[in-house]
Amino acid sequence: MLGINRKLQELEDNGILIKVGLVGAGQMGRGMVSQIENMVGMRVVITADIQIENVVHAYTKSGVADADIIKTDNPDEAAEAVRNGKVVATTDAQLVTSLTEVDVVVDATGVPDIGAKIAWDAILNKKHIVMLNVEADVTIGPLLKKMADASGVVYTGTAGDEPGAIMELYDFADALGFEVVALGKGKNNPLNLDANPDTAAEEAARKGASAKMLASFQDGTKTMVEMTAVANATGFLPDKPGMNGFVSDVKGLPEIFKLKEDGGQVGNKKIVEYINGIAPGVFAIVASEKDEVNHEMQYLSMGEGPNYVLYRPYHLTSLETPISIARAFIYNEATIAPWKGLQAETVTVAKTDLDEGQFLDSIGGFTVYGSILSAAEAKEQNALPMGLVDRNVQLKRAIKKGEIISYDDVVQTKESTIWRLRRMQDDTFAVKTAKPNPVKA
Repeated sequence: MLGINRKLQELEDNGILIKVGLVGAGQMGRGMVSQIENMVGMRVVITADIQIENVVHAYTKSGVADADIIKTDNPDEAAEAVRNGKVVATTDAQLVTSLTEVDVVVDATGVPDIGAKIAWDAILNKKHIVMLNVEADVTIGPLLKKMADASGVVYTGTAGDEPGAIMELYDFADALGFEVVALGKGKNNPLNLDANPDTAAEEAARKGASAKMLASFQDGTKTMVEMTAVANATGFLPDKPGMNGFVSDVKGLPEIFKLKEDGGQVGNKKIVEYINGIAPGVFAIVASEKDEVNHEMQYLSMGEGPNYVLYRPYHLTSLETPISIARAFIYNEATIAPWKGLQAETVTVAKTDLDEGQFLDSIGGFTVYGSILSAAEAKEQNALPMGLVDRNVQLKRAIKKGEIISYDDVVQTKESTIWRLRRMQDDTFAVKTAKPNPVKA
């Protein structure tokens, strides 16, 4: 199998481009467009955003000339532009997923319901779909993967995001026959369950980031979602609800992941975890029962055993997404997908005392945060998946701070794509989770 760089060069030499359609021209989308403009064998031929100037900005910053950017929502005009070597800026996401000239669709919106619709439409149009939207993936990924498999296309998460980077370590270690003890990531800020856009505003302004996005990292929701994606791909589970959140440097990880009865700090093997102190890296803890393997690992300065750490000190987020695009198109392979089905769930927890009749907001907001449970625990508690939370979800009773919110506690006042697909997912698979409530009359 040729390396992706050589395979892309081969495509370029043969006059072939992987034609990419992007939805979402925010920070992640802009970076990806610029990265792909540096590459051979691939181009982002159409991008959609609710603000068309965001698309134009993404293309001009990547070096595309103004004259080569065609603004249109018309399918015929868009198709002609792509055939003529131009790029298309549009406000219509469905144009991206339906355009014949597009080979691979990328969702970079970060909004679970929008991502659900993009993925569904892409699969129905028999296009590979790359999800930068982990929140949508952990909510309805098993269904989307099943539909993609049936349609002969690839459903995948992205290289560069922590779940994809962790999966690369797991695949490497598992292929070599190591026992994989734990998988995890660094968290680059202390856990603050009370974080919200107001408390995050000052730091967000300094970093030029969204306060809501920063709050979703600080309150742990993003970390819980990312490790839920890893759980659904590998079958590994949290050691306890919410994970442990140990503090360590890389050198200390092998000792931490010994079982408690062996002097370590965990109760189980095959777990997902996050660590304060090693961000932005990801890791796999591996072991072997073979004396010769342990001797070689010690000779190679990998530690004294029985656990060893494989550590990757970086992940380049959407700048690595082109690798997943190429793998899907060239090799028909996913970087990461929910191969094990729904193994874990990021459930909804009250961030503060909430009143009966109050509407929830969304990830990184003022009302709720996410916490990882096993799927069995989530089902037992009828817990509401965090990916279903939006401003159309209303509380039927008062909820105390720190309490898990269940399906029974809420009513949906407006139907959405992700709720419909979640009901379909629950009906499709043998191990059912709680069904969402019907729409409020």
